[in-house]
Amino acid sequence: MFYEETEFQNSPIGKIPKEWALARLEEVAEVTTGGNAPQGEEYFKDGKYPFVRVQHFNGDKIYVDKYDLINEKATNEYRLQLFPKDSVIFPKSGASINLEKRAMLPFDAYVVNHLCVLIPKAAVMDNKFLYYLMKKRNLSKGSAGTTLPYLNLEHISKVSVPVPSLVEQHGIVGVLGVVDSAVGLVDEVIWKTERLKKGLMQQLLTRGIGHKEYKDTPIGRVPQDWQIVHVKDIAKSYKNGIYKPNEYYGKGYPCIRMYNIVEGHINSVNATLLDVTDQELEEYGLEPGDVMINRVNTPELVGKAGVVPEGFGKATFESKNIRVRFERSRILPEFFSVFVQTTAYATQVHARAKIAVAQATITQEDLDSLVVPLPSLPEQQKIAEVISTLDRKLALERKEKSRLERIKRGLMDLLLTGKVRVKVD
Repeated sequence: MFYEETEFQNSPIGKIPKEWALARLEEVAEVTTGGNAPQGEEYFKDGKYPFVRVQHFNGDKIYVDKYDLINEKATNEYRLQLFPKDSVIFPKSGASINLEKRAMLPFDAYVVNHLCVLIPKAAVMDNKFLYYLMKKRNLSKGSAGTTLPYLNLEHISKVSVPVPSLVEQHGIVGVLGVVDSAVGLVDEVIWKTERLKKGLMQQLLTRGIGHKEYKDTPIGRVPQDWQIVHVKDIAKSYKNGIYKPNEYYGKGYPCIRMYNIVEGHINSVNATLLDVTDQELEEYGLEPGDVMINRVNTPELVGKAGVVPEGFGKATFESKNIRVRFERSRILPEFFSVFVQTTAYATQVHARAKIAVAQATITQEDLDSLVVPLPSLPEQQKIAEVISTLDRKLALERKEKSRLERIKRGLMDLLLTGKVRVKVD
């Protein structure tokens, strides 16, 4: 099915097989853009026509799966162009250029003018092959503008791309499509598991395990024998994170930041290193069971919290976070890890957060006042174990997805450059 290519030609984009052509994007596709976004509720009332914006895709999926619905009044008054199914889209203005995200239209749709649209010419270019080519091509380095970067259509039109025969393009698409299908199946398992986890957390934190009598509380109905406490009643100590000048970063111990808080847990993935003294390491150190809460962030993310796992190793945490150590005779950190992933927790945090422009903050006093449901320690353990089982399943599925994506990147590098060829009849 495959063979290694040995005969190449030099080109502005590197070596490509002698049999392949080299073309500008404008030669293999129509290079265009969308229209102005409709403003006003009257353009969305009873909407039935898809309108795609930059924020409707993140580049993880081939096809756009989110969009607004606009009505005929919008399409007429804004003179919007309808783009065909399987057109390739990507940002051409704004900071999102740097994300290098690409997608395809799953159906005929209208598109905002911040997006570039490529409509392949069927006689020479397969739609999905062009999508894969653009996924591999970084355009942000060619952007203009300082405060608001942009790519003009003329620049995009002149971008060079390799052009195998249509038959070989279809073969390459078929191979990469197999991997994409496998990724899609894993994605579906992850999505279903996440939904199950969310539903179970809601049920376990309101119904508990094996209860028949319930009571109303400030955070909703909970089992009759559960306590309702404030964080200040169960917290043993608080500590704000460490701040040091830039010259101290780059060596030393991991300094955990807000992005290391994921789904109720703390990790050290890509953690910044910080040079600290032994005294600072002791004073600002993290121990298994510590809870780290993000106290400065965007309004949507402020209050993110996670528990430090066993075997974490020596680490500190930066100043936009606060460390909480609980009285473990009353609450298990693993149970609190479940609670901070619920709506009951998020609602309380957002009600207390102080918002200034796009930044929100919470204080120790805000945390003190949070209301927490408190089952017995054995029931806390059971609830934590149920959610932990799902977390382990999610971790395995995400690991498998990462493996498949590495395989796909490797195949794209080989097949889209012609280093390895797909045999065609």
